[in-house]
Amino acid sequence: MSHFILKRIFSALVGLLGVISLVFFLIHMIPGDPIDVMLGESALAADRESLRQGLGLHLPLYEQWWNYLTALVQADFGHSLFSGRPIVDLLLERIPITLHLSIVALAIAIIIALPLGLLAATRQHSIYDYGSMGFALFGMSIPNFWMGPLLILVGALWLGWFPVSGREGWNAVILPALTLGTAMAAILARMIRSSLLEILGEAFLRTARAKGLSSIHATIIHALPNALLPVLTLLGLQLGGLLGGAVITETVFAWPGLGLLMIEAIQQRDYPVVQAAVLCISMTYIVVNLLTDLLYAWLDPRINWQNPS
Repeated sequence: MSHFILKRIFSALVGLLGVISLVFFLIHMIPGDPIDVMLGESALAADRESLRQGLGLHLPLYEQWWNYLTALVQADFGHSLFSGRPIVDLLLERIPITLHLSIVALAIAIIIALPLGLLAATRQHSIYDYGSMGFALFGMSIPNFWMGPLLILVGALWLGWFPVSGREGWNAVILPALTLGTAMAAILARMIRSSLLEILGEAFLRTARAKGLSSIHATIIHALPNALLPVLTLLGLQLGGLLGGAVITETVFAWPGLGLLMIEAIQQRDYPVVQAAVLCISMTYIVVNLLTDLLYAWLDPRINWQNPS
């Protein structure tokens, strides 16, 4: 078990290094100069050069990359080029806000997906099955940048139940969480249905029903726990994907989280902030996947840790 965990951690670190390096070089290739954003295009050449040297932007790109990795190993994220604030402070302000949105979106996705998947599997080829899978297809087909304005139009402008944007009030999280959670619920509902259909024909369920257990109890008590393993894997991947999807959703709803911070930093050519935000999202994927593997083995002791393939 320890060998498997160490192997996963090592491969995750290699992948993380690749993501950091790729983002570093790509963000520096974006047209535009952060010095122009900070000083304006009318600034004197001497002032521009002085600021460039003070920020270390005059160094060759490979040297900037090495300096960034060296500082990162020492847990030094640096300072924002635009505001001058420590990046750690910016992250500590924004990450809890994004986590709040992600947790609510995950709860909405589970609340929607679980009954839909159960209903579709237990009523296969019925109107309930077709309706549930039609919703799933509808939810997967609509991108966040279209679903968000649609929910704003209906929930905020027509009905007036929710604020248009921002984070004022307890109900401000509902519309962005629905935008994220609906697409996730559609994927989870299809996976729950597929997993349950594979389990419902097993012999142990027929035995449970023959002993007098009702179909509903047999499905919930015996079939559902056995069908949750592939769902758990998908749930772990989707949980990490919520942070990636939050970039668009937070921009649409002006939700002041990590995604909006990254978009603002890209517009300002604030390289260190963009790299730190991507690092946080990548670390979330890695940690969630590792925890998913550990939970997988806890739920199913048959998994061979020495040969996880």
